[in-house]
Amino acid sequence: MADRSWYVASGGKQEGPYPEAQFRDLIGRGAVTPDTLVWSEGMAAWQRAGDVPGLLSGAARPPVLPNGGTPQARDGYPESGPLSIDFGILEFVWRSLVFVIGCILIIPAPWVLVWYITWIVPCVRVPGRSNLSFTGTAMTIVPWYFGTIVLAVAIAMLGLDWLSNLLTIAQVVLYWLFLKWFVANLASNEQPLGLSFSGSFWAYLGWSILFGLSVITIIGWAWVYVAWMRWFCRNIQGTQREVRFIGSGLEFLWRAIVAVFASAFVIPIPWVYRWMSQWLASQTVLVERGADA
Repeated sequence: MADRSWYVASGGKQEGPYPEAQFRDLIGRGAVTPDTLVWSEGMAAWQRAGDVPGLLSGAARPPVLPNGGTPQARDGYPESGPLSIDFGILEFVWRSLVFVIGCILIIPAPWVLVWYITWIVPCVRVPGRSNLSFTGTAMTIVPWYFGTIVLAVAIAMLGLDWLSNLLTIAQVVLYWLFLKWFVANLASNEQPLGLSFSGSFWAYLGWSILFGLSVITIIGWAWVYVAWMRWFCRNIQGTQREVRFIGSGLEFLWRAIVAVFASAFVIPIPWVYRWMSQWLASQTVLVERGADA
């Protein structure tokens, strides 16, 4: 039936209804796999998509590549290609406001951060990986977070300006630990992906210093940021495919300039954020290891 609607079980939650055309698109993008639980009117109970007769076999498939080859796939879905992201504007606005308020109040920040990440990660679509999720807990980052706050308070009470450099380094350490924690807790269908971030702290510190220095060049920071992103992607370990960032400094620069001017009007901020997020995701691609750049 062309007007048939479908429900999907994702991360223990019910999603939908999805019209037939949108549901078929989810199948084509790998968001619905043979193991995904689905339900539609006329079905007695939830079933694995792979057990529904004709459901996956009738899904659209990409054409054969011009050179006669085909990208590797899992369960018939392509495993190479760019990431994508999408989210509702209203949901983004209220969640972002809660997140900002939580950070201002300081104490709730770790819990609000995890709550926000747990929402935004499933909005990302990864080729060959369905139902992306995040399994990290706030209690893991609480010691780092409050340790940095205690250090900041101690430096302020002592009134020694030279100690502010120590606080800056502590903040860089915090961001580096956050990256390692974030990557390690990515999951698919609630199963950990086994990823890790292998970039060293000293390399991360070097990139942070280089980025700070590049700001004085007015536009050079865009190229440094893109190179930093490439370094970050190269250091994601545990994937069968290589993660690459293919965006250029010039592309990032003009988008950043547009984003700054548009955000000055305040109202467009959510749309600008989504626009930038979608570009960044589209420039992050999965390719076979050893493939030409």
